Amino acid sequence: MRNGHRLGRRFGWLWAAYGTSALGTWLAFGAFPLIAVQVLHAGPAEVAALASVGAAVGAAVAVPLGPWVEFRRKRPVLIGTDLVRFAALLTIPAAFALGVLSFVQLLLVSVVVAAADITFRAASGAYLKTLVPAGDLLVANARFESTAWTTTIIGPPLGGAAIGLLGPVATVVADAVSYLLSALGIRATGGREQRPERRETAPLRAGDLLDGWRYILADATLRPLFFNTAVFNGLVMAADALLAVLMLGRLGFEPWQYGLAFAAPSIGGLLGSRLARPLVTRFGQHRVLVVSGALRALWLVGLAFVGPGAGGLLLVMGVELGLIFCCGVFNPVCATYRLERTATGRIARTLSAWTVTTKASTALLTAVWGVLGGLLGPRTAIGLAGVLLLATPLLLPRRAAAPPADPSADPPAEPPAETESAPSRA
Repeated sequence: MRNGHRLGRRFGWLWAAYGTSALGTWLAFGAFPLIAVQVLHAGPAEVAALASVGAAVGAAVAVPLGPWVEFRRKRPVLIGTDLVRFAALLTIPAAFALGVLSFVQLLLVSVVVAAADITFRAASGAYLKTLVPAGDLLVANARFESTAWTTTIIGPPLGGAAIGLLGPVATVVADAVSYLLSALGIRATGGREQRPERRETAPLRAGDLLDGWRYILADATLRPLFFNTAVFNGLVMAADALLAVLMLGRLGFEPWQYGLAFAAPSIGGLLGSRLARPLVTRFGQHRVLVVSGALRALWLVGLAFVGPGAGGLLLVMGVELGLIFCCGVFNPVCATYRLERTATGRIARTLSAWTVTTKASTALLTAVWGVLGGLLGPRTAIGLAGVLLLATPLLLPRRAAAPPADPSADPPAEPPAETESAPSRA
């Protein structure tokens, strides 16, 4: 570990497991649509359904799993969800080898993987908070963020080469194996995990399904951040889908140029994540959260002016570099702020509700902007998304607040008087 911050062997295994599964995911980036088109000869409507319906249904399936995870030991849940994803993905090459692969199977696997992914994220946040001292949460989240951007840079080119040589099914195998290796890494963390406060045999009540949302909406600092994240992610992803249509269609860019326009700027995310902790140390957590959150909203509108040729490619790369750099700073600070603000006994439910909402809003806004792109043209729709994004800083928390004193208590309705986070919390 660098910079004198040694987070221990157990975190090291968790970090390695995360990096392995993240690399596998990016190696298989775009594999499902390619399988649908190249192997199953699916049309545009089926490919769109695979991307949107799978994620939306997976999010719906994951809704009851957040409260369920809250009262289970988190490490077995992490291992279990990794094994579920491993088994689900492995059915695709098996069915392909037997000649029985179908579009319905692809759709079902995408639902299972999406639900397992949300459940894993909910459990991993709660597990991390027990594994790492509170003062090192930002260091840990920054390392996860830098790993995510590193695999974003490395994975798609390697995956594209593997698809060209071996076909898209091969990258699905690699993704499946990465989840198996992740499960083994999490198992190697070892240690004894504290038993949840409520008995594991306690029945799940219907009201528990909304606990995560109730907790977020009752907290005056989590609430605006929650809406900011959902709207920001949804608009950016919706614009990216239309940018692909614009660049690969009307502007005539080659697929490798389109891939380069997004892979190369990911270095900004790596740099931003490395700067997150020094910035918080110097300026305070809340200030960095708000400033980086506001700055990331300024870039997207520039994509409405992309043109053909080298100038257009450089414009996209410049805009994406600025956007991704700001996100690289914002994301680990936001993740740490959220963990510190959320009561220990409610982390899994809160993170589950957060992720379900983000995925659902992304699917909804992508569908809406697809319609707008057809009516107004992709360039105008991208510009509209960029203009709306300029308003998202209004949804950032205006005042800092201390975490709840009682780990099992509900959050206060309003935050206390404005204070800056101490540098030592980095």
